[in-house]
Amino acid sequence: MSLSVQKIVDPTLLGEGPHWDDKQQALYFVDINLKSINKYVPATGAHTKTFLEGRVGFIVPVDGTDDQFVVGVERKFLIIQWDGENDSKVKVVKELGEVDQDVPTNRINDGKADPKGRLYAGTMGHEDSLGNFAMEKGSLYRLDRRGIVKMCSGVSISNGLAWDLREKAMYYNDSLEGKIRRYDYDVDTGDISNLKYIFDFKKNNIDGFPDGMTIDTDGNLWVANFDGSCVLKIDPKAGSVLQKIPIPAKQVTSVTFGGTNLDVLFVTTASMNIKEEQKPPCGSTFMVLGLGVKGHPNDKFKLS
Repeated sequence: MSLSVQKIVDPTLLGEGPHWDDKQQALYFVDINLKSINKYVPATGAHTKTFLEGRVGFIVPVDGTDDQFVVGVERKFLIIQWDGENDSKVKVVKELGEVDQDVPTNRINDGKADPKGRLYAGTMGHEDSLGNFAMEKGSLYRLDRRGIVKMCSGVSISNGLAWDLREKAMYYNDSLEGKIRRYDYDVDTGDISNLKYIFDFKKNNIDGFPDGMTIDTDGNLWVANFDGSCVLKIDPKAGSVLQKIPIPAKQVTSVTFGGTNLDVLFVTTASMNIKEEQKPPCGSTFMVLGLGVKGHPNDKFKLS
């Protein structure tokens, strides 16, 4: 199959946090600024959404359920119940905690479950209408049955989590650093250590910023390039770009593998008119076919 980039969901403002639910064969994602959670079913083309009471940074299904999700709303981690239907009422099942209480202008930006079902999610500082950020005000957190643990601080825009169990590695992006981080990762405890930078956008003459990220079964990273109109395939061992996938939107925000065979790359984008107008199809959600690689099943959040 030749490479193909197809629009699957019409433009939104700040699409983010795609999660493929293998059981339901559905893609979940959020629009942070419009405060919506979304569901897309490729088999039918159905796109449904509903709205929460605050900006929502991610949505991850809760293991063992079909209608419960962990979400990051403003600075709170919540378990919610949603039937996946348009404009249906969302029930807050449980509040799991609130972070960055000393910086009330912060918000949660991105989050994923690790291979053991622990939640990793980070925060970012205030962004004004001109796209200026409060620098190094955010942190990365881990949430599990023991509570919330701060993993690192001084983060500007927390983004892009991926794990490689064979390499005992966790990859992470603070977007405004313009670099991709690698940590040693202990799957049993969830602890991370020994920070290294494995890829630098500027040193590789790449415009834009590393945003959301996923990993394929070969251990290569797929990185959304915000302000760069592309997705980059990066070899984290060699620190080199293996492939560049053009996306017809400047603000590429995140990626995940999904589909029946986990060989479809879903891509979210944004259409924020920060410095210039972002015309359609900017803000759309896309799928990329014909890459010839597969991803891992997206992990669900485990309460216990």
